[in-house]
Amino acid sequence: MVKRRRFLQQSVKGMAGLAVTATAGITATVKAPAVKTSRGPAPNLPIVLSTWDFGMAANKGAWEVLSAGGRAVDAVEAGVRITEAEGTNFTVGYGGLPDRDGHVTLDACIMDDKYGCGSVMCLEHIMHPISVARLVMEKTPHVILVGDGALQFALANGFKRENLLTPAAEKAWKEWLKTAHYSPVINIENKANPNSKDHLPGGKYNHDTIGMIALDRQGNIGGACTTSGMAFKMRGRVGDSPVIGAGLYVDNEVGGATATGVGEEVIRIVGSHLIVELMRQGAAPEQACRDAVERIVKRSPSKAKDLQVGFLAINKQGEYGAFCLQQGFSYAVKSNTEDQMHPGKSYYP
Repeated sequence: MVKRRRFLQQSVKGMAGLAVTATAGITATVKAPAVKTSRGPAPNLPIVLSTWDFGMAANKGAWEVLSAGGRAVDAVEAGVRITEAEGTNFTVGYGGLPDRDGHVTLDACIMDDKYGCGSVMCLEHIMHPISVARLVMEKTPHVILVGDGALQFALANGFKRENLLTPAAEKAWKEWLKTAHYSPVINIENKANPNSKDHLPGGKYNHDTIGMIALDRQGNIGGACTTSGMAFKMRGRVGDSPVIGAGLYVDNEVGGATATGVGEEVIRIVGSHLIVELMRQGAAPEQACRDAVERIVKRSPSKAKDLQVGFLAINKQGEYGAFCLQQGFSYAVKSNTEDQMHPGKSYYP
């Protein structure tokens, strides 16, 4: 009993001592785990990167905004709009190859530095789906609008209804109809014109989605992704490009990632979100992209050998990297110190 009394007395004294210490302003704190990849803005800002060689022209458009001190989200919208209106590639916006019924349907999404996001899917007749996606983000309580609803929203907000099927795309579709054989092929755009030097990796037919990520002068991030989807797809098919977390994901604490290639495989692993979370845990951008590619291989080893998927990522320090399944993927980077293309490293030689 005496021992118990002494124990209680000592406990009370200890608690009193803690109270005095707290009163004096000396308190113990428990530190939350730090985000390893957010050490503050990188010195080489702003910076923008995008997929494929048409990213060079897109990056130039984004740079006009970034170099003037503009926001990353404004820059990525301006940048990918250039590719959407180009009309000389078969995989984004105007001039994109149609679905198997002859309809050009467009998908796009955008994210800002405050977790704002907007997306449109299966949108027809509108030149700039990325700008419609931005209005979904800013003017509605929703994240995604699809099909006729997305078109109605676009027209109500001043967008012009246009024919997006170019003569070149229509000719390619009619040629495809002769056999009507649908099969996703590695870098299928390489083979659209096999008699041209442009079929080589990095040439004008070696394209897919354009995904773009930017860090502005303030170190804030924004991302955009836009495509006409897989050529001659089934009516209503949607790939990864407009799916937040699959084709694109940005987190202002960590960085951002985007994807290109066969969207079904990207969706299955929620690829871009996976990469951002790997960077949050400390992985470098290239390693995070590689880990995502290896997950695709692990889950679908037989499919992976015959498909192309590429990932591109950047962290808050401005460190960037990419990785893909097959050779042929490239990406463009523009900053104060560089303006060039880079080849993406690949899992398969």
